[in-house]
Order: sequence, then C-alpha cells, then structure tokens
Amino acid sequence: MSIKSSLIKFLINMNNNYLSKIFIKKRGLKFNKENLYSWMNLTKKERFNLSKKDSMNYLIERKNLLNQIRNEYKNSIENN
Repeated sequence: MSIKSSLIKFLINMNNNYLSKIFIKKRGLKFNKENLYSWMNLTKKERFNLSKKDSMNYLIERKNLLNQIRNEYKNSIENN
C-alpha cells in the first residue's frame, strides 16, 4: 500500500506543479503594491478576467489540499 500512496502523492504533486506553471504563464500580472498603477490602468474586463483566474487558481489549490488531506486520512486509517 505504501507504493500506491507514494505514487498517488507523486501524481498529485506533479499535477499541482504543472497547473501552477500554466496559470503563471497565462496570468502574467500579479496584483501587489509595486504594480498598483498598472493594475488600475487595466480595463474593467481585464481586471475581471485576472480576478477570475485568481479565484480559479485558489479553487484548484483548495481542491488539491483537500485531496491531500483525504489521502493522509485514508493512509492513517489503513496504518491503524
């Protein structure tokens, strides 16, 4: 069972890294203190699209975290 669980963890981490690289390349602009003026110069639609991508990224991270928690819980039950 440890091989199966380690394989699942590897695939989850690989998927996380792959998706995060895709989102970083597509997004291109992060909102922070240094680029406030460039953020404000964007159109309303561009700001909406960027915030939508941010929320999708958060959703994916949250799903991945929940999957990791579930897998750890299953592994702890199997070990006990």
